[in-house]
Amino acid sequence: MASETLIFRSKTLIPGAAYCPANPLVSSNNGTITLRFRSCNRKGKMGRVFVCSSVSLSPDVPVSGKRPWKVADARLVLEDGSVWSAKSFGASGTQLGEVVFNTSLTGYQEILTDPSYAGQFVLMTNPHIGNTGVNIFDEESRQCFLAGLVIRNLSICTSNWRCTESLEEYLIRKNIMGIYDVDTRAITRRLRQDGSLKGVISTEESKTDKELLEMTHKWNIVGVDLITGVTCDAPYEWVEKTDAEWEFSKDPSYSEEFHVVAYDFGIKYNILRRLASCGCKITVVPSKWPASETLKMKPDGVLFSNGPGDPSAVPYAVETVKEIIGKVPVFGICMGHQLLGQALGGKTFKMKFGHHGGNHPVRDLRSGRVDISAQNHNYAVDPESLPEGVEVTHVNLNDGSCAGLAFPAQKVVSLQYHPEASPGPHDSDSTFREFVELMKRNKSMV
Repeated sequence: MASETLIFRSKTLIPGAAYCPANPLVSSNNGTITLRFRSCNRKGKMGRVFVCSSVSLSPDVPVSGKRPWKVADARLVLEDGSVWSAKSFGASGTQLGEVVFNTSLTGYQEILTDPSYAGQFVLMTNPHIGNTGVNIFDEESRQCFLAGLVIRNLSICTSNWRCTESLEEYLIRKNIMGIYDVDTRAITRRLRQDGSLKGVISTEESKTDKELLEMTHKWNIVGVDLITGVTCDAPYEWVEKTDAEWEFSKDPSYSEEFHVVAYDFGIKYNILRRLASCGCKITVVPSKWPASETLKMKPDGVLFSNGPGDPSAVPYAVETVKEIIGKVPVFGICMGHQLLGQALGGKTFKMKFGHHGGNHPVRDLRSGRVDISAQNHNYAVDPESLPEGVEVTHVNLNDGSCAGLAFPAQKVVSLQYHPEASPGPHDSDSTFREFVELMKRNKSMV
């Protein structure tokens, strides 16, 4: 039988526990391996020598040395030069992205399918991910657009009556890279201190750390049009409402139907469901759909949706917004809010590490009400740059940033965060009804 070397390591001596030195005494005789090691006494000092139970192996079966558990086979290399060893799940290969952290405790499937994460690695601060598996009902778009998923612990089993497959199976099928067994707490602290960082995830042993680091320095996400890669190809009608089983609004349904044209900059399904539940007939159009064609449809209102990336990278979208403002009521969400800010004459800027999570407190300055909101954005509107007449309606209570706008003279309302908030919270769902009331008032004046 071929000679084998078994290595056991322990960084600390644990009183009362068996202890193996870095190079234990191993002997092999006729297919039997014997390991001698020392134990610790209760004071942590080395005790007497023990001999473990012999393990009988057939001389015809070679000892492979392969561990029965997964070992680190992936790396996350950040642009600051730090290298994080990890274990892979999902797709294999090498992928670039911007690393952001998300503080949501639930809803990882909705996060995976949110188009606003295009080009980004999403690091979940909640340490245990995958325990509810994945199902066909919680998708927020037609595919996963994010660059990859970074988590601390990957659940080894699923426990949910709606589950149809595991998270790992899902990422493999969607060709999305994921890594786990990485210190997400330390990376989060680094992102909070230094800001969002470019990074690369790789399972390829042939690539050196230096090569991966150089890739992060050559790659950029700022100024890149990410919307074109997530928008729909052609207009379509949306009629699906929130399922009765999940309907949480107690307000009566609207008897009057309003036609809304929704610009798809990376729109989430539940935005459309909430509008449909408020009595809206919805036509979804691509991001580059001409404003003139929209106005020919004679809509009661126009929605500018959420989407990924830098609003300054899509000047065509800003021009579309400018052509529609003032002609019909408009509602902007997330990217739509930022585009409205620019179209009204304001400026946007890149935040240090953005807002990503389902626990952001927002104050409505008109009523004093505080909502807990779901947010996902790396850019914000500079309120100081807005012209006279544009009102800041909401502020994020964590950092005081602009979270909502209104321009009554031009029939404009917008939110920086997600009022549909699937899987929650639903504090700001009333904003959809405010938009409907705006369309109703405008219709009565025509």
